[in-house]
Amino acid sequence: MKNIVIGSGPAGRLGSLELGKLGEEVLLIEKNHIAGTCLNEGCMVICALTDITKYIDASKRFNSYGFIKSQVDISYEKIVEKIVETQEVLRKLNQMENESVGNQVIYGEAKIEDGIVKVNDESFEYENLLIATGARPFIPDIKGKEHGLTNKDILKIDDVPEKLNIIGGGIIAGEIANIYSTLGSDVNIIARSSFLKELNAETKRYVLEKIMPDVNVYENTNVVEAFENKILTENGDELEGTPFFATGRTPNSEIAEGIVELNPDKTIKVNEMMKTSVDNIYAAGDVTGGYQLTPVARKEGITAARNMAGYGNKVSYSCIPQTLSLNMEVSFVKNENSECSEDDKATISFPGLGGPGAFWNILSGDTGYTEIEFDKAKNKINSINHISPSSVSDVAYLSYLMRMDYDLDDYDDFLEIHPSTDTNYKIIKNMWL
Repeated sequence: MKNIVIGSGPAGRLGSLELGKLGEEVLLIEKNHIAGTCLNEGCMVICALTDITKYIDASKRFNSYGFIKSQVDISYEKIVEKIVETQEVLRKLNQMENESVGNQVIYGEAKIEDGIVKVNDESFEYENLLIATGARPFIPDIKGKEHGLTNKDILKIDDVPEKLNIIGGGIIAGEIANIYSTLGSDVNIIARSSFLKELNAETKRYVLEKIMPDVNVYENTNVVEAFENKILTENGDELEGTPFFATGRTPNSEIAEGIVELNPDKTIKVNEMMKTSVDNIYAAGDVTGGYQLTPVARKEGITAARNMAGYGNKVSYSCIPQTLSLNMEVSFVKNENSECSEDDKATISFPGLGGPGAFWNILSGDTGYTEIEFDKAKNKINSINHISPSSVSDVAYLSYLMRMDYDLDDYDDFLEIHPSTDTNYKIIKNMWL
């Protein structure tokens, strides 16, 4: 077999698809379900549940305005049933997509031994190997950790927990808190350091006051013990509720131990071509660490595939846009390579506007918030924190402007479809003034 790909998450699936499109012979091996964490346990599940919470939030708003009189009756069991049903459809489509370019897909747990991949009592030699085995939830070593849930358990819960203690302070913790708080849980977030430190202070304040006002946040607090229906903090406080760990990810790199070089955190060490310490072995996606984002994993998988096929390609990580999926999206991007001096830095901020999805938020005054730092000497954006119903597309467009090192005048010809990315125009207009 010329090319073997182990793992069919965003990195492995797109990598194998790219190899197939380039006319390469490919064997794709998946241990569980095709499409990996994203579809089966991660962002797609979060997005599906957040679609429900956005509907609940809109329903409450319309009822408060008096032009709709309704009561939303939620069946968590039915929601889970339909998510699983949709996942099954998408798995079939993803497999068909890979097979349509001539790739072979098999299921089983792979092992690498002496230049051979073994799976289901079969052995396959390879010219090139791509390891894209992803990552799994990291659970801190605290007493009673076996009582805690993780994102892997969301579709196994019978009903919405009455009370929930989310241990962790990052994006996943925020998204889980938003979902279950909207569904009716009493939610606590217990963060070892700061909550949502990816965001600036005013953006974080808006999230807590406007989007998740019913969530209790405990910062700089460690959990020392977990029980089935409560947790104990280092301060001796007992917080009732089911423990839920959102404490990061750990790489599924055991398959590569002793074969390629690993980083101190056990992620697989790769260069900008996604090549490991062994010439014909590549790695991509969450197993390599870095940005644990589906679009980045896809980019890494495609980069690895092109190099495996002999087409030199490198991956760049500048200006990566990110989003916190809540009842109103919170998107952000930063140019880590900006050389802007302190004297040339300028910051503007303004409330959201009545763009797409925000019209009925105007009466309550919660249309969002935007804060931008830019280089006034070079007329370029340094960073954006943006809350609006259209922030996902807005920041994606603007991050491209930043990544290509364009100045704002280059963006003058951008023409949006109204209403869609109107906020782009508003952002740029404020920076020009």
